[in-house]
Amino acid sequence: MLVVMQTDATQTDIDRVCGAIKEMGYQAVPMPGGQRTAIGLVGNDGRVDDSQISALPGVAQVIHVSKPYKQVSREWRPESTIVQIAPGVRVGGSDVVVIAGPCSVESEQQIVTAARAVRAAGATALRGGAFKPRSSPYAFQGLGKHGLELLALARRETGLPVVTEAMDEAGANLVAEYADCIQIGARNMQNYSLLKAVGRLNKPVLLKRGMAATINDLLLSAEYILAEGNGQVVLCERGVRSFDSAARNMFDLNAIPIVHKLSHLPIIADPSHGTGLREKVTPMARAAVAAGADGVIVEVHPNPDRALSDGAQSLFPDQFAKLVNELRLIARAIDRAVAPSPGTAPIEVG
Repeated sequence: MLVVMQTDATQTDIDRVCGAIKEMGYQAVPMPGGQRTAIGLVGNDGRVDDSQISALPGVAQVIHVSKPYKQVSREWRPESTIVQIAPGVRVGGSDVVVIAGPCSVESEQQIVTAARAVRAAGATALRGGAFKPRSSPYAFQGLGKHGLELLALARRETGLPVVTEAMDEAGANLVAEYADCIQIGARNMQNYSLLKAVGRLNKPVLLKRGMAATINDLLLSAEYILAEGNGQVVLCERGVRSFDSAARNMFDLNAIPIVHKLSHLPIIADPSHGTGLREKVTPMARAAVAAGADGVIVEVHPNPDRALSDGAQSLFPDQFAKLVNELRLIARAIDRAVAPSPGTAPIEVG
């Protein structure tokens, strides 16, 4: 349930509503807006008598949120959320972020070279896996803590904020020490203990859609994080499994406008995992931005043919540079702009 206050409601009115909600045995979450405050009621089991609330001074409207997810929904928060993953780097709003880097951190030379290349091309943030969940237990699993240290080194070298994956609660705490944004991968989208753990950390979270997850499943997973007090969540469409073997996954562009309608959280797209093939990454990245994605996350490797993971879907640096220029043109056509690399001025597109 959502209690919308009048524009002239006083702090005393707001405190009175919050007190009434708590007396009823529920949690009150005030959400100040640009013109008025809304108060969310958490824990509604369907037995709330809204007459006790609607009659209080300063209350304009009581809205019942019928969806299984509450704090993630547009009904709960009509204004779009903007998530700041580092000073000057924000996901949502008019900017389109470009997160790029290798699938996994392999060595100091590899990650620093990749970071310099993607920054020079116009990337907004650096991606790279220190912990790698792989289908085969014999495949490269990442460098662990040493990989996080190398990502931090690459950040110092380039100024790019770091986005990297955590696989469990202990890993999430470690990632939070080194990275700017904690990624929850597709395989862990419904790892609810991990979602609760990152919800308790004061760190932005990039939540990827699971390989067989519905949009409803994705939003409910985000609800776990918000319910723990962390509203800094960025969603990610990365493709789902389908019956068609022509591509690695079905890259669901429908998810972008659907999520924007249902939720106030920003959503970016991962065309690398969404397609699994290098030649499909660029057209799908362009399509994602045209569909309204708040950013893309793309795999780029200095030498994809020698990559220890996902080389077949990784762009060469020159391909990535060309893609960023194309994304600038598409973003401008829909009254947006590709966010500049940290510390650089926005690039004017002619």
